[in-house]
Amino acid sequence: MEEESALNDEYFMRKALQQAEIAYDEGEIPIGAVVVHENKIIGKGYNQTEKLVDVTAHAEMLAITSAEQYLSSKYLNECSLYVTIEPCVMCAGAIQWARFSKVVFGAKEPKSGYTQKSMNLISSRTEIISGILEVDCAELMKNFFSSKRSV
Repeated sequence: MEEESALNDEYFMRKALQQAEIAYDEGEIPIGAVVVHENKIIGKGYNQTEKLVDVTAHAEMLAITSAEQYLSSKYLNECSLYVTIEPCVMCAGAIQWARFSKVVFGAKEPKSGYTQKSMNLISSRTEIISGILEVDCAELMKNFFSSKRSV
């Protein structure tokens, strides 16, 4: 068992990055997410919009659904969400409704991130932390889109 002190934001963001790498390998936009409750991952997801033919199958949405099922609750107010890329407006809405205590994302999304539309989409009671493993998260996205352009 790992020491609890090692279970920090960077540790859980690495777990989200592992999910993003699965998406990358499957030809999906490489975004990954994990939901953490009491230092335990209770939900995880990666983008599966192509695989599931579902525009709502974002990493965050799948991780949220998984965590809600695990806890048998629609509220995740004692949970943290780690996601490799800034959530979109749709995912920010789900984060708001789920009532997360903390959201941590790696890299900003300058085109479709929720902060491009409004900083008020997520409750002010939710702690927002950005920039954790930002370079790693952004690099995976850049590599993905670069490989798509060269085909």
